[in-house]
Amino acid sequence: MIHLPILNIEQFENEESISNFYSNDLSSHLKKNELIVHKPHSHDFFLCVIFSKGTGVHEIDFNSYKVETGSVFFLKPGQTHSWKFDTAPEGYIFFHTQDFYEFYFLNTELSQFPFYYSYENPPNLHLNSQELIKIVNKFKEINIEYYQNSPYKKQKLVTLINLIYIDLSRIYATMPNDEVVSSSYLLALNNLEKAIEQFYKCEKSAKFYADKLSITTKHLNRITKSTINKTTTELITERILLEAKRYIVHSKNPLSITAELLGYDDYAYFSKLFKQKIGLTPLGFKKKYSTIN
Repeated sequence: MIHLPILNIEQFENEESISNFYSNDLSSHLKKNELIVHKPHSHDFFLCVIFSKGTGVHEIDFNSYKVETGSVFFLKPGQTHSWKFDTAPEGYIFFHTQDFYEFYFLNTELSQFPFYYSYENPPNLHLNSQELIKIVNKFKEINIEYYQNSPYKKQKLVTLINLIYIDLSRIYATMPNDEVVSSSYLLALNNLEKAIEQFYKCEKSAKFYADKLSITTKHLNRITKSTINKTTTELITERILLEAKRYIVHSKNPLSITAELLGYDDYAYFSKLFKQKIGLTPLGFKKKYSTIN
């Protein structure tokens, strides 16, 4: 069992709040929740944060990202993260559940936005000075609305969220991309990631997921190579290893139990796979990460 804190919105709400949504200016949020937000944790909601000032490092799922003026980060439910700041941060943060957004936009999903579309897409974005001013003002408008008690409050909040996501998606789309990928391939990749998320602990073969998507294994590999330049097996293995890292660092299970939980009865095989892909044995990774944190 992972002993990693999983935060929910109720932990941050106050008397002005509404269910399934939270907003605050960043410095107040971090000060108010300093006992939990600087330690590795995960959420059961979507999170978006913008930095108008501050420097440091944001670790997301064992990858480190630079924090600086103009940084924007997006987190999906289940991702682990922690902050380390060198200078005091300023900006805004909001989070919400999937239902909060999709209840008001019945024909759309959060996965339409590129930063929430795939775990393969970067969870961050950097804004130039003009973009930063424009987007920060919209975050500020959300925060003001959140702490007021005006008619149509939820409708306005979700509309403002949508506008921010649209503007950020347009900027995100200008990031370097090697080639344009067809929408049908992107949809298949999204469906593949959903299937992997559901079955990766018990199903490791590309054929299983190809059958789930009603296509051939060859075509599925063509899709993954075209969209993210990886094979289906590589994508499955990456998801397994991410969860392995979470268990190794944040649980008290023996490493052999971690292997079993991920579908590997042979610990030696699991350890060999982990070292081959990560460069360290599970025990070595645990020791290295414990010295870092």
